[in-house]
Amino acid sequence: MSSAPKERPILCAVCPKMCRIPPGFSGECRIRMNLDGALRAVTYGRPCAVHVDPMEKKPLFHFFPGETILSVGTAGCNLHCKNCQNAEISQGNPEDVPSYDLPPEEVPGLAKKHACRHVAYTYTEPMVSYEYTRDCCVKVREAGLRNVLVTAGYVNEKPLAALLPYVDAANVDIKAMDDGFYREVCDATLEPVLRGILQMRAAGVHVEITNLVIPTLNDSDALLDALCVWVRDRMGAETPLHFSRFFPRFKMAHLPPTPVETLLRARERARQAGLKHVYVGNAEVPDGETTFCAGCGGVLVARQRYVVRENRVTKAGCCPSCGRLVSGVWAS
Repeated sequence: MSSAPKERPILCAVCPKMCRIPPGFSGECRIRMNLDGALRAVTYGRPCAVHVDPMEKKPLFHFFPGETILSVGTAGCNLHCKNCQNAEISQGNPEDVPSYDLPPEEVPGLAKKHACRHVAYTYTEPMVSYEYTRDCCVKVREAGLRNVLVTAGYVNEKPLAALLPYVDAANVDIKAMDDGFYREVCDATLEPVLRGILQMRAAGVHVEITNLVIPTLNDSDALLDALCVWVRDRMGAETPLHFSRFFPRFKMAHLPPTPVETLLRARERARQAGLKHVYVGNAEVPDGETTFCAGCGGVLVARQRYVVRENRVTKAGCCPSCGRLVSGVWAS
């Protein structure tokens, strides 16, 4: 006798792992469960982190610099990065992570209460709580506000396509231009991430890239050059690229912090490759957060620790000195 439908595994098609989830169990993300024959994200409407952040903390440097953004995150992640900065919530079981009651229809009002014109889905992986992220994005856009994804980009093409019409900007991690790194360190693969980034760009989403530079693992000249060339050739030379400093965390507490010299080398190689907007994060580096004009080289935005000290970009999004259009979204 065949099993009743509710007793069969359910295929989750949100991410490339394509988990077949037995009744009463979750997929690898820990939060997408087969409950009574239906696939449910148990974190729906239950974020574990809700904060007001500077836009620069996402990091987004070419999208409304200096403004604040309401940041919302739920437990769970479909990657298992050994260096995760938020392992307590990304790798924890959802029932063990304290959460808040925040249904999608209340998110726009909360953003407006805190004078935020934007909402970010961040801290863990917003794609695993796909339905919540999608429904929040719809409500936020209906209220005239903007949506931002901070994501590892490990998501299938179809669900991403359904979400992107409601997304204005994204910061996507490229962990390394090496599939072996993804498999060993993140329990994932590289190709879907690159495909998703190109899909975002094609949909008109403003995209910035972050690369966490980890000593001995992804800091070689070859890997740095491969990343820079891919960004330049596939995304454009004016795509913002953020090199971020690693600090010992989770299962990589044995590694040292990234030397500042390594971050400077990464920035220099990116500039030599032709990238125009290269930033250094989590480290005190001269002009590490400064936006320069891709044309005349003049200072456009000066920052220090997430604080915008000066913003010279015109309302039309141009350099005031040479008139060149600056890549990004600068004004309503």
